[in-house]
Amino acid sequence: MASAELIFHSKRVHDDGAIAELKIWVLSEPVVGSTHRLKYSLYYGRAGERLVGYDNERGKGDHRHYGDQEEAYAFTSVEQLTADFEADVAKLRGDKT
Repeated sequence: MASAELIFHSKRVHDDGAIAELKIWVLSEPVVGSTHRLKYSLYYGRAGERLVGYDNERGKGDHRHYGDQEEAYAFTSVEQLTADFEADVAKLRGDKT
């Protein structure tokens, strides 16, 4: 099993109770299905309901959850990953950004 070091963790609880949590680890080797050495889990949801999620689960590789949909995600950088996640969250929250 690859060793993992948590390099980023952020959790925000919005006024309406929704939670946005981002975790990123660096690994000694890539997760099966990914070509990079990062493991990540970006979550936005409420009361046990994931509304948006980005992760690279072992064997599935990089992918995105949006509501009931799951699709491949083309990971390019941490900056782009977090920007895409934040854009999805803003869209769901109705933010005008």
